[in-house]
Amino acid sequence: MRETMRKTRVLTGIAPDSIPYDRLMTEQQPAILKGVAGQWPLVRRGLESPRAAIAYLRRFQGQRPIVAYSGAPEIKGRFFYNEDVTGLNFQGGRAPLGEVLARIEEHLDNPAPPAFYIGSTDLDLYLPDFRGENDLPLNHDMFQRNPPLASIWIGNRTIASAHYDMSNNLACCVVGRRRFTLFPPEQIDNLYPGPLEPTPGGQVVSMVDFDNPDPVRHPRFAEALAAGEIAELEPGDVLFYPALWWHHVEALEGFNVLVNYWWNTSPAFMDTPQNTLLHALLSLRDRPAPEKKAWKALFDYYVFGPADRPAAHLPEHARGNLAPMDDLKARRLRALLLNRLNR
Repeated sequence: MRETMRKTRVLTGIAPDSIPYDRLMTEQQPAILKGVAGQWPLVRRGLESPRAAIAYLRRFQGQRPIVAYSGAPEIKGRFFYNEDVTGLNFQGGRAPLGEVLARIEEHLDNPAPPAFYIGSTDLDLYLPDFRGENDLPLNHDMFQRNPPLASIWIGNRTIASAHYDMSNNLACCVVGRRRFTLFPPEQIDNLYPGPLEPTPGGQVVSMVDFDNPDPVRHPRFAEALAAGEIAELEPGDVLFYPALWWHHVEALEGFNVLVNYWWNTSPAFMDTPQNTLLHALLSLRDRPAPEKKAWKALFDYYVFGPADRPAAHLPEHARGNLAPMDDLKARRLRALLLNRLNR
């Protein structure tokens, strides 16, 4: 079914220090930045062979054990729930990076290996000095205000089921090929989100098996495919996609490495909207429909409309929490909310 999906646009001829961040953030659409990380030493080692890439990565093992996950060959790399959604179909634990790399290397020639996965591992904490040789020049002003978190993902042929992140993302395909299937946020209903907890990787995931979708159980998935797009990445390619876009990620080789940079442009004092969603489940979801409609109008006015509208007609001294938020006001409002929630 995905063969007919449109392809993510490709931007060529871009130097690593000239990524068009303003354009990307304004357009809010995914884009492949062709070959932008192509000169990284790890990219070059990976093009030599998987074992050359593994040997290079071993140089950066730090003192901290990393969190690694493994699953039986039967899961075919899809880190997900078990059959009756009473738990997960894989196990996790801490181990030295070199030990996990050795287990992956041991199975490079195995046509049906166990699945191995190191996900979202902070580069600066766990692989010190890696960014000294493999990094993007993050030279835009917005990164001065909101420094990105750089993470590494390592494994064999694995699948991260479709999910969303609350940050903008630059995903660098470093070793092996990857396929991202991307969907705009409004496709959430057609992607059939799973439980809020537990989740396979910290975020809610789609319950659809993309390799074998069930049109009876998930009939609207076809609408998601019609609205989505596919990004096929080669080593050295960098994929940009905006915050809250759903992405289904497939690592397509016997050894794969991805480095990504997450960042937000909101002030650091702002709370996560995920907490707001949880509180809305508690306070709004099960109210009568007329009340929900009225509250929707209130939220549109106070939250989703222009930020300055609710206080525009009030004297400055009377605006209170309707005035622009800052760190001090955020602390006071958080204390007020905690006090009310603890009643």
